[in-house]
Amino acid sequence: EPSCVFSTAAQQRSTGDECGPEDPREEPRHPLSDCALEHKAIKLEEQVRDLTERYRKALADSENVRRRTQKFVEDAKLFGIQSFCRDLVEVADILEKTTESAAEEAEPSNPNPTLKKIYEGLSLIEAKLQSVFAKHGLRKMDPVGGKYDPYDHEIVCHVPAEGLQPGTIALVTQDGYKLHGRTIRHALVGVAVESQE
Repeated sequence: EPSCVFSTAAQQRSTGDECGPEDPREEPRHPLSDCALEHKAIKLEEQVRDLTERYRKALADSENVRRRTQKFVEDAKLFGIQSFCRDLVEVADILEKTTESAAEEAEPSNPNPTLKKIYEGLSLIEAKLQSVFAKHGLRKMDPVGGKYDPYDHEIVCHVPAEGLQPGTIALVTQDGYKLHGRTIRHALVGVAVESQE
């Protein structure tokens, strides 16, 4: 066997230029230099950092979309009846005015028992209606004595202060309503002002 190796080596020497070590195809491949490897490692680290940052941003965006969608669904549940409530509060207005009229007619001076029963029935309906409103997050505002707020109130008149701070709400001409804290109908109010003398 050693003679075979020798003969092969000798044969290679004798062939000269054809397959000698000068032939670039036969040169052994040198591994990448330390500098090139380090450069490649730095590049890969940068790519990993970039991809990690993109992944974090994608996660954050995904979470924001999830939160917004959840908020949208919750708001739809809470305020989906908003338009219906606006219509109902008009019915509540009519009921309240009718109850007030019946109360005036059913004073002790008027002995009509039927009128008294009508008044009592209307009062019960009105109380029940407000109870149903409260159950669903719909509440009547009670602004008298409080400060004027353009988000909740609409000024329809001014009245002399007379013991009230100027800018304070002195009277309400139409009730305002809020649904889960959101104003769905402004209260029409009269605001106290200093009398100009």
